[in-house]
Amino acid sequence: MQPVAARLSLLDRYLTGWIFLAMAAGLLAGRYVPALPQALTAWSVGTTSIPIALGLIIMMYPPLAKVHYEQLGDVFRDRKVLALSLVQNWLVGPVLMFALAVIFLRDQPEYFAGLVLIGLARCIAMVIVWNDLAGGSREYCAGLVAFNALFQVVFFAPLAWLFLKVLPPLVGVDLGNLDLSTVTIGRVAESVFIYLGIPFLAGWLGRLVLRRGPAGVAWYDGKFIPLISPLTLAALLFTIFVMFSLKGDTVLRIPLDVLRIAVPLLVYFALMFGATFWMSARAGADYPRAATLAFTAAGNNFELAIAVAVGVFGLASGAAFAAVVGPLVEVPALIGLVTVALAWKRRLPAGPQQP
Repeated sequence: MQPVAARLSLLDRYLTGWIFLAMAAGLLAGRYVPALPQALTAWSVGTTSIPIALGLIIMMYPPLAKVHYEQLGDVFRDRKVLALSLVQNWLVGPVLMFALAVIFLRDQPEYFAGLVLIGLARCIAMVIVWNDLAGGSREYCAGLVAFNALFQVVFFAPLAWLFLKVLPPLVGVDLGNLDLSTVTIGRVAESVFIYLGIPFLAGWLGRLVLRRGPAGVAWYDGKFIPLISPLTLAALLFTIFVMFSLKGDTVLRIPLDVLRIAVPLLVYFALMFGATFWMSARAGADYPRAATLAFTAAGNNFELAIAVAVGVFGLASGAAFAAVVGPLVEVPALIGLVTVALAWKRRLPAGPQQP
């Protein structure tokens, strides 16, 4: 069997490297060609940079165009799977990330906010890749991804307000100079609608219209999706490039900050994956369903976290920077967890044969 990393596409396999290159290019541009980032951020409506907003919307569209919304019914019929996924994704995950932010980043308010936003953004894109590599159930993964996409549209904004405005003072966290006046349900909902709602509607309606008939399904899945998939990485790297071009004055402290943000993320991935896999096995799930539940619980929608952090706190904010560290850490961490899942595979029933 090929090593896990070798079975990824070229773009996905080296995603961490592409992100580092975009960071370095942005820092160099900010230092030696400062007119470039200034020009990219100058075209704005209010505090929203139009090029950045378009890039973030484009970044979100391909993952949402891939979601199998038509398979939601399979998930809703299996109430045990749905309940476990709901609890892990929308209760345990956000609470665990909030607790890790309290432990590791209580003295860094902007990074604290970025980490919390990552915890609230449930995975709807790369989880399909990790699940497939680990031999999880494609049908359940598609259904859970669709469920999480719908749930995020409705609940992300109130949960962001709860975890950033209400809960920190209750556990003794002082977010100091962090401007929380922008963290209102309305403001977060506006960002969620722009950066998730618009691409969600485009993805859902486009899928509904373009996949009509057998020829449409074959063209959409075989031609259209591979054509648009690279847009996510291109838009992500563009956002990172511009973001880091504005951070030339902080270049010396960035490596240590990346490490401070990466540690709680690694703890989060390991705990969420291990706990969900164990709970699924205890609940009687076969291996494909247990792996699917574990990966959907452990993964995060870093595209949405970046978009909301930029929309609420600004492109040059520490919250946006922390959100960017998400994919930097997630890719190698989840590749490692695929290997762990495959090592545990023989301990559970095999389940139906995957096509």
